[in-house]
Amino acid sequence: MPWCEECAKYWTPSAMNEDGTCPACGRSVQAQQPITAKNIDLRKLAAGADGNPDDAKAPWHFKLLMVMLAVYLGWRVVQLFV
Repeated sequence: MPWCEECAKYWTPSAMNEDGTCPACGRSVQAQQPITAKNIDLRKLAAGADGNPDDAKAPWHFKLLMVMLAVYLGWRVVQLFV
């Protein structure tokens, strides 16, 4: 789908000018490649603020939720035998 950076808007091919420019600002509009499972890079999307995918970590509240889940399930197992 063609995207105009200047207008921050998607344009349908029929809505663009004949020469492939944006009807609002007149700049050349480039068609973006559709996102599929083959061309998406999840490591790049999950990268930290500096763009390094090795720095991507789970947020603290997710870790807390996992600990609370483990404690709860552990207690439920103890209740089975008491």
